[in-house]
Amino acid sequence: MRMTDVIQKKRDGGALSPEELSFFIQEYVAGRIPDYQAAALLMAIWYRGMDPTETAQLTWCMAQSGEMVDLSSIPGVKVDKHSTGGVGDKTTLVVAPLVAACGVPVAKMSGRGLGFTGGTIDKLESIPGLRTSFDREQFFEIVRKTGLAVVGQSGELALADKKLYALRDVTCTVDSLPLIASSIMSKKLAAGADAIVLDVKTGSGAFMKTLEESIQLAQAMVRIGEHHGRPTVALVTDMDRPLGWAVGNALEVAEAADTLRGRGPQDLTQLCLRLAQEMLGAAGLGGPEDCRRAAQQALDTGEGFSRLCRMVEAQGGDSQVLEDTHRLPQASCVHPVKSPQSGWLCHMETAACGRASMVLGAGRERKEDPVDPAAGLVLRKKPGDWVEAGEVLALLHTNRPQTVEEAQTLLLKATAFSKEPPRQPPLVQARVTAQEVERF
Repeated sequence: MRMTDVIQKKRDGGALSPEELSFFIQEYVAGRIPDYQAAALLMAIWYRGMDPTETAQLTWCMAQSGEMVDLSSIPGVKVDKHSTGGVGDKTTLVVAPLVAACGVPVAKMSGRGLGFTGGTIDKLESIPGLRTSFDREQFFEIVRKTGLAVVGQSGELALADKKLYALRDVTCTVDSLPLIASSIMSKKLAAGADAIVLDVKTGSGAFMKTLEESIQLAQAMVRIGEHHGRPTVALVTDMDRPLGWAVGNALEVAEAADTLRGRGPQDLTQLCLRLAQEMLGAAGLGGPEDCRRAAQQALDTGEGFSRLCRMVEAQGGDSQVLEDTHRLPQASCVHPVKSPQSGWLCHMETAACGRASMVLGAGRERKEDPVDPAAGLVLRKKPGDWVEAGEVLALLHTNRPQTVEEAQTLLLKATAFSKEPPRQPPLVQARVTAQEVERF
């Protein structure tokens, strides 16, 4: 088989066979196909697309290009949850403990943040002493002992994805639906869960800006999961507003702990309960109402909070910081951003909030950049709120006071006011299964 024939076939609109896709992935990972030929194929895929079967096969080849995790030694149905990333998205820290409290084990591998999209591992590592790197048996033992563990992704997971993503980034082929779907789902398949729940963000703070694009991505990923025998469901959720009030690593850990103690923001609490409901349903714990009640009970009784504390301790962290969140890393400078006018806050561009938090030190431009666990921002007002001139819109937290002016400018430019209360989109805008798309 020749790579030039594979490129030509896709360039001319043909569907690549499983053998051709396997050849491409195996030979590229082995270094026997040069970047310029791989880039040519990526661009052909960008232009010509891939059919569902083709996309599913590409995903499987990518998953098999590295380590395939076997979770069978952990009793029960293992359900994974993945978010496509957003601003203030700390749902894993709430959902995983709730699900574990209901008896469903969660063995989760998560990543670090890049740009203004925060990573769960960065958030967890703001807890003093907590480790996110374990060998496989240690990881499994923590899950067997506490019901859940959240660790860093293995460097050996889906090796093809790492190489291809770096190439897509420099060849303008990142925004290809089959390539996005196969990138995400290759890691989910390799991570070994029995079922998968996806949280696909939509709006200004998401990769997919429109509802239709987000639904298409959700459908593509659900089809991949189902094709490979992993029951998969996706919720398409709003990211035109930051989720919760806090944006930043330690700040989001504190908010997650508050949420599990029944004191969290309404939007974060409701989304986490809905995601937990879907995960419990995927594990076979009953119908939607039964699963919702179980998740709510885990929240109301404090068992979800207890599970998070147990996980933190098992991973070497100080769980006392969850009881007293002021013991988490604190910024030396907290600066209030005040409203320039009165009116209904009708828009606050989510991406700008994320960029402001990154300027303050909470995010990274490159994977190797450090993050300041104390940096970020806490919103005091969100779209839909009435604001008086001079009221505080947000508090900026940083250990680099020289960044405050830039972050404040970003935030104020991102806000807009109106004379009438704005209409707010629903938090969950669609539910996607293999059978249907339900819009809300």
